[in-house]
Amino acid sequence: MAILKIVLEVVFFVDCLALMGIVLLQMSEHSGLGGAFGSGMSSTVFGRDEVKDPKRTLTVALSTAFLLLGFVLSMVL
Repeated sequence: MAILKIVLEVVFFVDCLALMGIVLLQMSEHSGLGGAFGSGMSSTVFGRDEVKDPKRTLTVALSTAFLLLGFVLSMVL
């Protein structure tokens, strides 16, 4: 049981680092004062296609793994 806990903690730590990295890599189109007035959407007619964005998909997967691993680790302790 102790080896499983150590493995889960290592995976949790790597997931934390990956999640921080992918969040920091994402560029916000609404950053700055111009985004407050709607200038971030001027490059496309209907906005950015967020469904097919691989960074968003990876962020969702990493955050889901983070929550599940946190829950499992709280139960193992």
